[in-house]
Amino acid sequence: MRTLITGASSGLGAGMAREFAARGHDLALVARRADRLEALRDELASTGVRIAVAALDVTDHEGVFAAFRSLRDELAGLDRVVVNAGIGKGAPVGTGRFDANLATVETNFVAALAQCEAAMEHFRATGSGHLVVVSSVAAERGLKGAQTAYAAAKAGLSNLAEGIRADVADTGIDVTTLAPGFIRTDLNEGMDMPFAVDAATGVRAMVDAIERRPAHAYVPGWPWGVIGPLMSALPLPILRRIT
Repeated sequence: MRTLITGASSGLGAGMAREFAARGHDLALVARRADRLEALRDELASTGVRIAVAALDVTDHEGVFAAFRSLRDELAGLDRVVVNAGIGKGAPVGTGRFDANLATVETNFVAALAQCEAAMEHFRATGSGHLVVVSSVAAERGLKGAQTAYAAAKAGLSNLAEGIRADVADTGIDVTTLAPGFIRTDLNEGMDMPFAVDAATGVRAMVDAIERRPAHAYVPGWPWGVIGPLMSALPLPILRRIT
């Protein structure tokens, strides 16, 4: 299995790279920070899998297509693409931080669209493959404060993946939407996150779900498999109090 992961230099992306390597997957790793990618490649060299890396800012849309094609050629094909790169630096709408909200939407939705386009270009040509998008339980509802643009972008990403899934339903291409709950990484250290799990537990749940190739999966399944669907039914006043 040849798996490409974006946002692979830290956090959940690096964790998934380690887990997939342990399971024998050849890897194509993409992120902005080349030094971290190279360090991760060196760390995983002992696993015996092939590892290709490419420094890339996913908001460089032409660069996304070029990097995906180059990595595909280096590994003689791609079987799975995990659209994972993202940021979470939003602000309440109308508080003078349009720049932060724009960056959040451009990275988490527009850049994700470019990655899906580049992945599906290859999968449509070969007639097979597995597209995975890392969305969030936040996609279930519009959320207040700093989460507003983030939740909206993730909702758009979930709908994008569903549309692609519908479009290729009669082919050999699978499309999976992952909706992680709170998973502790160095990127969210110190934040108040109910029901949070450590990175190793969260990453293992994500990779286990990806390997099953479902249409949609909350991860970890407990308690987010209950909380996620419930969020869509909560009255807004209650949702405001708990988020």
